[in-house]
Amino acid sequence: MAFTVLERINAWLLEACMGVLFVMFKLLSPRQSGQPRKLPPVTNPLLTMSAMQLAEKIRLREVLSVEVVQAYIDRIQEINPLINAMVKDRFSVALQEAAQADRLVVEERGGEEVLKDKLPLLGVPLSVKEAFSLQGMPNSGGLLSRQRVLASVDSPPVAYLKRAGAIPLGVTNSSELCMWLESHNHLYGITNNPYDLERIPGGSSGGEGSLLGGAGSVIGVGSDIGGSIRMPCFFNGIFGHKTTPGVVSNEHQYPPSSGLHADYLSTGPMCRYAEDLLPMLRIMAGPNIHKLSLSTEVDLRKLRIFTVPHDGGSLLVSPVDQQLIHAQRKGSVVEHLEADLGVRVQEVQLDGLKYSFQIWNTFMNLPDHEGKPPQPFAELLGEPGKPARPVWELLKWTVGRSSHTMAAIGLVLIEMTSSKASPFVLQLKEQLQKEVEELLGDDGVLLYPSHPHLAPKHHHPLFTPFNFSYTGILNILGLPVTQCPLGLSEEGLPLGVQLVAGKSRDRLPLAMALHLEKAFGGWRDPGAS
Repeated sequence: MAFTVLERINAWLLEACMGVLFVMFKLLSPRQSGQPRKLPPVTNPLLTMSAMQLAEKIRLREVLSVEVVQAYIDRIQEINPLINAMVKDRFSVALQEAAQADRLVVEERGGEEVLKDKLPLLGVPLSVKEAFSLQGMPNSGGLLSRQRVLASVDSPPVAYLKRAGAIPLGVTNSSELCMWLESHNHLYGITNNPYDLERIPGGSSGGEGSLLGGAGSVIGVGSDIGGSIRMPCFFNGIFGHKTTPGVVSNEHQYPPSSGLHADYLSTGPMCRYAEDLLPMLRIMAGPNIHKLSLSTEVDLRKLRIFTVPHDGGSLLVSPVDQQLIHAQRKGSVVEHLEADLGVRVQEVQLDGLKYSFQIWNTFMNLPDHEGKPPQPFAELLGEPGKPARPVWELLKWTVGRSSHTMAAIGLVLIEMTSSKASPFVLQLKEQLQKEVEELLGDDGVLLYPSHPHLAPKHHHPLFTPFNFSYTGILNILGLPVTQCPLGLSEEGLPLGVQLVAGKSRDRLPLAMALHLEKAFGGWRDPGAS
């Protein structure tokens, strides 16, 4: 099988188009100078405890929720001017809710175990991606046209976390309409990476990733349709989990799903400590928790473990950084797992991965099960008016008059050049799906790079727009994935790897993330790096 000449020309045009846009952007953007600025180090020990540890200390009255919430407010006020991650806070209300949590601890006659069962996150701070409805808070999706929109309800996963006792501190930045790997829009501005402020935090859940990585939050909520949880977690050195689709509700997010997007979109937890992932997922899944069998114990020594070091050489995607190859291969993770667990990690090749972008792009544009196509990106950008006209917006952008970012304009241009679904791509996906599912079965975990590059400089993804394919393909395959940090690179940037399992086997990569956190240190304070 091979792509037709027309399909190859179309792929080349997409890359050439984004390359031209990048050159224009560099010519028209102001130059930055000076050394990368660093965040101040973490000094309050409350900021170095997991959510589970904090919840236990609050229940045992060893610390007050008010003290914990105030510690995080202080940290956000210290670092947010540098990273621009939280775009709207609710600090005064959060402190009132913390005081209420402390009163509840005093008044509860059933003791610590009753509180643990009913309110496992009582008094623990939480941050939420602005694309999710959090009652009374902005829900714009980064659009200037929605800057006055406030959420009237809580999205289900946020509601479940609040019912478990978590206290939202505010909402965090994302890319425009959550469809780009840099968290930048003309409503809230650009978010920076806490390890190097001249680099991106990823997207679309980049505000969450940056705030968590900078120790401005301990747990957060993100969504992922092409890597929007995993890339920010990778770039910011934290943990995140893309759940098996259909487990955690995606209701009350903006933009809403259309076409087949609901089959690929996953809402999941983001956090600094691996031990918080599974408890958060239990809560966020609500009535669907039974689908995952999270109570089943995982014996890592009995797992079959595989590693795929790269996608096989896609013409559209950058080669994987050698530091990431080394971290995943014999030099680090594989070597540790074989020595510590006594398992044999098998390196495998999946040829279909080199067509990851083509598969993702094709399936994102397919109609839903009733034949209704996805809402065009141009329409979403133009709401509540007419669809955005990308050439006109591009001309306005050159004189600083467009309401949209260069990335959003470029995505509309890509949408215009997208062709109909190719039978070849449809067949490729089905073949890859079968190969991966047979490989993983019920007891397999696959190691796969999170991204070809370490956290890129601001705006550089415009020149490599298809590099998200390392995460995006796993959305289309419908697999659960845990993003796990693996220490820091020579430049002081986070390293990491994706841990992939079969459908509904979320417990396997979650258990492996706990193991790798102990081995490689997990999250590192960016102020101390």
